[in-house]
Amino acid sequence: MIGRFRIHYPDFTLDVDLALPEAGITALFGPSGSGKTTILRCMAGLERAAGGFLSIADEVWQDEPRGIFLPTHKRPLGLVFQETSLFPHLSVLGNLRYGMKRAGNAKGEGFDAMLDLLGIRALLERDPESLSGGERQRVSIARALLTRPRLLLMDEPLSALDMKRKLEILPYLERLRDELSIPVLYVSHSLDEVARLADHLVLIENGKAIANGALMDVLSRLDLDAAFAGETGAVLETTVVAHEADGLTRLEFPGGHIYVAGHAHKIGNRLRCRIHARDVSLALNAHTDTSILNTLPATVVAIADTDTPGHVLVQLKLMDEKSLLLARITERSRQALGIKPGLAVIAQVKSVAMLR
Repeated sequence: MIGRFRIHYPDFTLDVDLALPEAGITALFGPSGSGKTTILRCMAGLERAAGGFLSIADEVWQDEPRGIFLPTHKRPLGLVFQETSLFPHLSVLGNLRYGMKRAGNAKGEGFDAMLDLLGIRALLERDPESLSGGERQRVSIARALLTRPRLLLMDEPLSALDMKRKLEILPYLERLRDELSIPVLYVSHSLDEVARLADHLVLIENGKAIANGALMDVLSRLDLDAAFAGETGAVLETTVVAHEADGLTRLEFPGGHIYVAGHAHKIGNRLRCRIHARDVSLALNAHTDTSILNTLPATVVAIADTDTPGHVLVQLKLMDEKSLLLARITERSRQALGIKPGLAVIAQVKSVAMLR
């Protein structure tokens, strides 16, 4: 998927040139007003960029120099916004049938699979007003997907929900990521949400894409600390391997293992874990006289200054040579320990956030 958009507004300029995966969830992350929703609107054909270009799987939807511009209603895409747009005079089933009718899907291909994927089979006879926020959003997603889109655009679909409803819908979004074959472009300003769902991450700032790559790679970069506003940290893909007798759960990944508070996930389940740089300290040798359970042998890759006076950010490579961690330490500690690239250290992880 390739998109190039340049639009000049009185107080803002969007200027992006994006090459994105043709499957999985790509997150557009950045502060409010950075241009995330404008990019989505350009892809939907709701904003027209002079000289703009958009192709999905080699099918050109927009190429202004060649006079090509498919209007929104002719672009095979699904749209899901912050506020659901279900028709209040129709039941859930009626709303879903509307999506199928729009796509010419008279036979209802994929209907039963979509009901199961999003867990809405029991809601079919309900009116939208009787649904919770999370249920309404799941129905909105199902309706969008039943139009058989080539691209699904989601503009902060969880921002209007309270935490309970967010936790209710997140597992369904993970299933979409794992089971759909179409690309999803997902706008959010929640880094935890992005870290849990996305495969690919585009960081937007002041109308420009300042980073674009695989989620783990972008989150582990040293030069983006300011953009993440103190929330810098790495994500590890782990597997549940044991539930210990003392209430802890052991998670393994190619670079080692960590323990977390006991969880109900089944043995063999895959979990994403986020480790903030502020929760990682460094030592030159392994210690047994410490309350910190999670200690990982690592090698220092690089060091960078931060916006916080007297602190640096250290990038670490774990034993598998691929998994990365970040540690935020003081400059005084860096000097006292002689931290430098190539040095073998022990990463002491004080806290682990399980994302699913």
